[in-house]
Amino acid sequence: MNDLPRPVWRSRAWGAALIVLVVLVVLVAAVGVDGPRTAGLVAAATALAASAVVVWAMRRTRRQRREFEVSLTAWAAERATQEERLRIARELHDLASHGLGVITVRAAAAQTAGVADAERMQALSDIEEAGRSATAELRRMLSVLRSPEPASRRPTPDLGALVPLIAEAERSDLSVRLDRGELGDVPAGVQAAAVAIIGEALANSIRHAGPTATDVRLRRRGDAVEVEVEDAGSAPGWQAHPGAGHGVIGMRERAASLGGSVSVGATETGFLVTAVLPCGDAG
Repeated sequence: MNDLPRPVWRSRAWGAALIVLVVLVVLVAAVGVDGPRTAGLVAAATALAASAVVVWAMRRTRRQRREFEVSLTAWAAERATQEERLRIARELHDLASHGLGVITVRAAAAQTAGVADAERMQALSDIEEAGRSATAELRRMLSVLRSPEPASRRPTPDLGALVPLIAEAERSDLSVRLDRGELGDVPAGVQAAAVAIIGEALANSIRHAGPTATDVRLRRRGDAVEVEVEDAGSAPGWQAHPGAGHGVIGMRERAASLGGSVSVGATETGFLVTAVLPCGDAG
């Protein structure tokens, strides 16, 4: 998301007014006065000029304050719009990455030579189920975008969502082993980010490595949760099916929103995704 600069309140009106008043005092002192009558006139003129300067500074400050508030409101609205666009983009990417990824992989499996009829039928059944689920989710998102009402969000997933997430990955012939350590109290935002990152990493393994073994590890490291998803490399003869190309970007954005980070890279045998998600300020 483009980081729009936040408007900053600045007003030089009172500084300018102070300079004018100082100059006025200096001029009066330099000119001098002769007699009480002249002194009274000079004092009256000075007071009038000073009052005019103060009134000008007050009006100028009020006008600048109103302009600043308008700019701040516009900035907040634009930022909220960008955040909502980014949220929708993430949900669309999740839809394509998980649902359509399963369809692609299972379709490839069904077309493999030598596959038994029962296994081919199971693959077609999985394709139908994934297609129905993806279509329903796409319709939900389109109805939200078309509706003038505020967007209703899906329930925030917690770590309990890992069970169906892993089951879905295993239906695509990915062998997943979950190693979940003692995590303690994990904020909802961290749980949701962890589930999304693990889901994206598993989807990447399905597309790029095929029916391989994958380890999912969660550990508490001080005031952060560390997530690791490591696969054992591509299955023999597997042909990769690239996705939209924004998966790693999405994972990093989710982690960065919590002050965390994501690193990805190849290992000796496969591929490793590591996410560090701080728990301090997450809600």
